[in-house]
Amino acid sequence: MRAATLSLMTFILAASLLSQPARAAGKWVIDRGHASITFKADHLGFSVAHGRFHTFDADILFDPEDLSATALTVTIDAASVDTAWPDRDHHIRSRDFLNVAQYPAITFVSTGVRKTGDTTADITGDLTMIGQTREVTFNATLNRLAPSPFNPSQMIAGFRVEGVIERAQWGMTFGGAAFAEIVPVRIDMEISPAP
Repeated sequence: MRAATLSLMTFILAASLLSQPARAAGKWVIDRGHASITFKADHLGFSVAHGRFHTFDADILFDPEDLSATALTVTIDAASVDTAWPDRDHHIRSRDFLNVAQYPAITFVSTGVRKTGDTTADITGDLTMIGQTREVTFNATLNRLAPSPFNPSQMIAGFRVEGVIERAQWGMTFGGAAFAEIVPVRIDMEISPAP
C-alpha cells in the first residue's frame, strides 16, 4: 500500500510540474554516469566493430513543454575514441580518419528541434569534424521524464538519440566504400535541471 501511495505521489508531482505554464528553456546537465556516445563500423561485410567516445560534454537548454526552445552543443574529445583494439584506435586517430593531432574536438551545435511525435523529435545541427562542418539530423526519443525515485524533487529526462554519419562528407575517404562508409551513431543520456 505504501509503494502504491508513493507511486501515486510521484505521478502527481510529475503531472503538476509538466502542467505549469510554459517558460523559457532552462539549463540541464548530463548525468555522466548514465550517458554514452557509441557507434558501429562495418568491416568489409564480414563483421561490425563497436566503438565509443569516453570523453564528452554538453551544454543543454531544455523545456519539456516547448521542444522548439531546446538547444544543445555537444563537444567530444576525438582522441578518446575506443573500439577495444589499440591498433585500430591508433589508425582512427590518424590523418586517415579523425586526425586528432590537428583537430582534437568534434562538435555538434543544434540549429533546430522539431517534434515528430508524443515522445520523438528531430534534432538538426552542424557537425564539425576534422575542420569541416556539415548539417546533420538526428532522431531523438524520450525514454522517460519523471522525478528521480531516489530524490522526488529532482526531475530526470532520459533520451536515446540516433543517426548516421557518411564519413566521406567530412573528407574521410580512406578505404572508399569497402568499409564503414555509413557509420550509425547513438547517444544515450540522462539529464536533469542544473542546480
